[in-house]
Amino acid sequence: MKKLLVAFAAVAAFSAHAAETLTVAATPVPHAEILEFVKPALAKEGVDLKVKVFTDYVQPNVQVAEKRLDANFFQHQPYLDEFNKAKGTQLVSVAGVHVEPLGAYSNKYKQLSELPNGATVVVPNDATNGGRALLLLDKAGVIKLKDSNNILATVKDISENTKGLKFRELEAATIPRVLTQVDLALINTNYALEAKLDPAKDALVIEGKDSPYVNILVARADDKDSDAMKKLVAALHSPEVKKFIEEKYKGAIVPAF
Repeated sequence: MKKLLVAFAAVAAFSAHAAETLTVAATPVPHAEILEFVKPALAKEGVDLKVKVFTDYVQPNVQVAEKRLDANFFQHQPYLDEFNKAKGTQLVSVAGVHVEPLGAYSNKYKQLSELPNGATVVVPNDATNGGRALLLLDKAGVIKLKDSNNILATVKDISENTKGLKFRELEAATIPRVLTQVDLALINTNYALEAKLDPAKDALVIEGKDSPYVNILVARADDKDSDAMKKLVAALHSPEVKKFIEEKYKGAIVPAF
């Protein structure tokens, strides 16, 4: 019996040692919710997934680059490319998971054509999401850009603004808070959902499902092929996660796998 207990203790100690911890930064909705959903499946694979929630788009990348975190899940490739260029980091995409169509919202108007002359429009202040917002307005005929394919367009690239719209740039996470104070707000779907908006019903115009802005799992190059990371990717690309996204977000979030 004593030998059996010793053997059992040894196996337990080995299993505890073998379990690998993976700490991933994520914004609350839907990223953290999706990661929490796959936690049980990863635990069965010997991976202890810890989700650290952030409400901004900067620190998740900074902390992964500084090796304080293993990975993050909140951004798309154009944003990552711009961040790497601006900050001198070398973070890489590990896998694409879903698309969050960006939309235009208003508490005052039911359609874009109702926007009055001189209306105030708020767009994200980061280069990629700001350009993304302007491209959506260009496509909807609200403004015209010099180049309708420039994903890094800024308000300086507007060539036609017949209604004299006044553009303000704010951090993406704060935009839902000013929705009642402005005429139109361009909001990322994760922040729209946190603000209890329904993108499928409330957005006056929204990106199509063919949006190129796929949200990705991001890590350092030296860690992207670790066993734990591969197991996380497999879990995120599972049929169960696809069903979870489709049923929980009802079209506001679209699986990209």
